[in-house]
Amino acid sequence: MSLWDYCIRRPIFTAMLVTAPIVLGLASYAKLGVDLYPNVDLPVVTITTTLRGASAEEMETSVTKPIEEAINTVAGIDELRSTTKEGMSQVVIQFVLEKNGNVAAQEVESKVRTIISQLPLGTDTPIVDKFQIDASPIMTIAISGRRDFREITEIARKKIKEDLETINGIGAVTLVGGRPRAINVVLDSERLQKYENLSVDEVRLALRQENQELPGGRVDKGLSEVGLRTMGRLEKPKDFERLIVGNRNGQPIYLEDVGKVYDSFEEQRNMSRLWVNGLTPSDRVGDDAVTLIVTKQSGQNTVELVDKLKARLAELKTVLPDDIQVEIIRDQSRFIKNSMEEVQVHLILAAVLVSLTILLFMRDWRTTLIATMSIPTTMISVFAFMNYMGYTIDNVSMLAMILAIGIVIDDAVVVHENIFRHMEEYGKSAMEAASSATREIAPAVIATTLSLLVIFAPIAFMQGRVGRFFSCFGFIVGFAIMMSMLISFTMTPMLCSRFLKLSKNHTSTKGGFFWKFFENAYIALLGWSLRHRWVVVLTTFGVLMSTPMLMKIVGTEFVPRDDQSEFEVAITLPEGYTLERADDVFKEIEGRLQKLRGTTHTYTVIGDTTGRGSKGQGDVTKGTIYVRLIDLKQRKYTQFDVMRDARAITAEYPDLRCAVQDAAALSATGMRQVDIDLNLRGPNMQKLEEYSKQIMEWMKQRGTYVDIDTSLSMRKPELRLKPKRERMSDLGVSLQSVATVTNILVGGEPVTKYKEADEQYDVWLRADQKLRNDEESIARMAVSSTKAPGGVVKLGNLVDFERAQGPNTIERYSRQRQVVISANLEGLALGEGVAELGAYMKTMNLPADYRFDFLGRAKSMNETNSNFAIAFLLAFIFMYMVLAAQFESFVHPLTILAALPVTIPCAILSLILLQTKLDVFAMFGVFMLFGIVKKNGILQVDYTNQMRAKGMSVKDAIIEANRTRLRPILMTTVMLVAAMVPMAMGEGPGTAGRAGMAKVILGGQILSLLLTLWVTP
Repeated sequence: MSLWDYCIRRPIFTAMLVTAPIVLGLASYAKLGVDLYPNVDLPVVTITTTLRGASAEEMETSVTKPIEEAINTVAGIDELRSTTKEGMSQVVIQFVLEKNGNVAAQEVESKVRTIISQLPLGTDTPIVDKFQIDASPIMTIAISGRRDFREITEIARKKIKEDLETINGIGAVTLVGGRPRAINVVLDSERLQKYENLSVDEVRLALRQENQELPGGRVDKGLSEVGLRTMGRLEKPKDFERLIVGNRNGQPIYLEDVGKVYDSFEEQRNMSRLWVNGLTPSDRVGDDAVTLIVTKQSGQNTVELVDKLKARLAELKTVLPDDIQVEIIRDQSRFIKNSMEEVQVHLILAAVLVSLTILLFMRDWRTTLIATMSIPTTMISVFAFMNYMGYTIDNVSMLAMILAIGIVIDDAVVVHENIFRHMEEYGKSAMEAASSATREIAPAVIATTLSLLVIFAPIAFMQGRVGRFFSCFGFIVGFAIMMSMLISFTMTPMLCSRFLKLSKNHTSTKGGFFWKFFENAYIALLGWSLRHRWVVVLTTFGVLMSTPMLMKIVGTEFVPRDDQSEFEVAITLPEGYTLERADDVFKEIEGRLQKLRGTTHTYTVIGDTTGRGSKGQGDVTKGTIYVRLIDLKQRKYTQFDVMRDARAITAEYPDLRCAVQDAAALSATGMRQVDIDLNLRGPNMQKLEEYSKQIMEWMKQRGTYVDIDTSLSMRKPELRLKPKRERMSDLGVSLQSVATVTNILVGGEPVTKYKEADEQYDVWLRADQKLRNDEESIARMAVSSTKAPGGVVKLGNLVDFERAQGPNTIERYSRQRQVVISANLEGLALGEGVAELGAYMKTMNLPADYRFDFLGRAKSMNETNSNFAIAFLLAFIFMYMVLAAQFESFVHPLTILAALPVTIPCAILSLILLQTKLDVFAMFGVFMLFGIVKKNGILQVDYTNQMRAKGMSVKDAIIEANRTRLRPILMTTVMLVAAMVPMAMGEGPGTAGRAGMAKVILGGQILSLLLTLWVTP
């Protein structure tokens, strides 16, 4: 007994069989995480190493190169790149995707441990991080107020940061832009010289040794014991002034004799500022703010976690001072929620439109309800599969769900339509028709289902980064297709056998004037095409040959850009700018950006925001201005229009390097947030600089490349000390003593901790500002000497001062120095931009030892295109194998598959007509088109074979098969088109990506249908 016959006879069994996955799906739905992207393992590892005060060149030689050499032996490295700055080295290792990320991180860490002893003295232990896409920052909070900024920092740290860190699921809360409290010991280097042999190092040693709490063991009293402690910690900041730092001739030297103590804050090397339209006074560009960057733990539900954070912030606001303003700047859940809401609307609209399509063709409400039942039963079951596979509700999985709606109902509709046709044309009862019609159509349904599965199988197992992101897409659609086949063989025949009825006055649904006219016109044209096969063949061949020309017109893109109602302006200032000067420049640009249409917030950050740099260090010549706009629904212009206006503003500052770019959703992958990322490397840095300038000049002349920049750092002014080695030897002064004096007095150094209650604060030792602000002041600083009278000698007698310029940043790729030319594109597709720039690079005739590569989005796009080509080839092979097995023929599969290449130009033409680029999402749409066009071919060929088996001639069998299968083919086509309409027409958040796929299917399906109705027969 067949499955459908068993289900027809056992309706309750069938109901329970179908209900089981629904119950599991509903139970699983609550467990699913909600996120922006699927959680994929991208094997990227970063190594961050800091060494206070070291120049970029010294860091490269003594830190970056040894680390690169050590980790270069780890297996599976795809890209090895590094960025070296003053006092900091960051090495980014990108592994091949087959490499397990956790294993890669462990191997890198073990290699780094082997060279720690070889790193320069004073180097902090390297920090090895594994990049996790689902552990990225989810929220940025700005805290501002009209009070002392150090107090705001303390409030942000103690009352907000530490409280938020207790929420389950929070990975880290990084504080940026504040002024943490510190005890600053400011030495007077001239007063220090009045005391014989009293050196800076002695003062530092005294601060370290005399401000401690040390254990002294236990005092045993027989039956009891008492702990013994030496309480040497200073209790108040003022107590530091009475700390004895030396003793000369029996007289103690107190710290207040050689300097002053200030209860203040750490030297500021970054800052942030917030402006809110309508809240910030009109005479200010914003208030100084403390930034909290919240990162979640891997595997956590972003939306749920952000909701917890918002609820906790609402509670905290009730206990915070009234003048403290807490503003959420970046909120990843906002875009996710809006995008998911848009997807849900599309899901509902798609389901409604599909149901109306069935009603339009069948004109029977029972038929419509029975067929539509397959949508919720299948789609709810998918949630159980997603939970089992560890997937989240995100843009990719929801895209698969929308697409599946147009597919999952196909099998049920085809089976249902055949049952309905048997009742109409053969006068069978519902019970008889359900059995015989399902048996007749079952081979075709199985063939179409399996051939659809083998189309999505290559997607599920596709290689490359895009393959990792979209593997869940293939699996979800594949599972939905399998479920739809199960429903069409169980629930659909059972419901039809019980509830499908024809009224006594029932007239054929194919008997109307419109349908008769359409059917007769099609059959007439089909008959003509069979008599003039050469016309059909030549037309098909001509359409196919138009593919290259259409490809040039449409343009290729990697991932479409979404209007997220936010962007940022990245600014690099000339080297040598102080934080105060940088702040003035940023204020001027902020003021102008705040006047752009639709701007509601600006948020400025100057300096490092990673929290990885050493205290008191960091580049203050780089920063970003984040701009938020009013919601997309409240404006008629796009985010990209405002970005063009912002570029016009930044163009008026030629001495600044500015880039107006999308706000990065993901960071820490070592990739820039730009369209063009051209890597140029070779042995000679001067040559690289010449070539890069030539390339940038050409790009500027083109006009379509904007935000053009290079990784070549502007030379940073330096004051170098050249030791007089003979003089130093005569006076008994070591180079280490010179470096110690300058590092402490000029650079400043945290030497101990001040404890107050349960908090600890750094104690900084440094020279007074006026005694370290120029060459003459530094030359008067004293250095310990073993031979000079008085035990000290002035620094000016030991060194020569030399003014020079050194690189601020050194970038390396594959263990060679590199220059990266970056740019965004305006009015030019990424594929065209890359091809155009690549062609120009070839005309430069670079020497053999100079090479260039496209990285970032361009590399991912090329990698994706290659993987898609392989996936297409595999899909064709698998489809042929399935069809050959189904029809027991080597010829029939070719008949069906012959129509598939025609879908490619049809798909591209639809993109051109709908003004959309060919991107990753559109390529998935082409896959979908293959499946549907082939599905139609199977229905045509299968019934033709059945008619031939009954003795009909080839021509009559073709005519009769296509007449019979015309309605289900049109129904499935219109249903799929209807399901895609909401996505194609959508204008809400996250629609850019989904629209590409929908437009390919929408236009391509309509155009392909016109051809395949004639090509396959």
